[in-house]
Amino acid sequence: MSLAHVILGLLQQQDRTGYDLKTKCFDDCISHLWPADQAQIYRTLDKLESQAWITCTVEIQHDRPNRKVYRITAAGAAELTHWLQTHHPLPVLREPLLVQLYFAAQLPDEAIVDLLEQELEARQEKLAQCEEIEALSVSNPTASREQQLHRLVLDLMKQREQTYLDWLEQAIATIRSRST
Repeated sequence: MSLAHVILGLLQQQDRTGYDLKTKCFDDCISHLWPADQAQIYRTLDKLESQAWITCTVEIQHDRPNRKVYRITAAGAAELTHWLQTHHPLPVLREPLLVQLYFAAQLPDEAIVDLLEQELEARQEKLAQCEEIEALSVSNPTASREQQLHRLVLDLMKQREQTYLDWLEQAIATIRSRST
């Protein structure tokens, strides 16, 4: 997946400024799926514009700085549709914690438990973030197709974090039981 395709998807939903993409989309809606900082977003917008996948218009504002509003083009929509219909290989996952644990036999049990507890806390925060996003979305049996798809993605994110939390708690208990 690429940031370009995420931005194309967001612009297909509606025209947006770079600021709106960062604050209303990445920060508020999809940071649990694909984080991006402001510099990455603006570099990607420039790239998409040079590829003619988006256009930019400047809205003159008298009481504030002018706004650059980005809009997906027909070529950009075609690229997004192609990308949406293409199966992508499984991502290469790099799990620093698991590599650390793999080689951690030289550490005392307390150090391993401390490492696992730090990861537990981080994963609890990630799950809480997903639950906050869920709380903002209204559970509606007549939700739009788009809302239903968003919900499916969020459900998987929550299940993944809960599975990781369950495993961490089990790993901590296993290490602690060795110490007694």
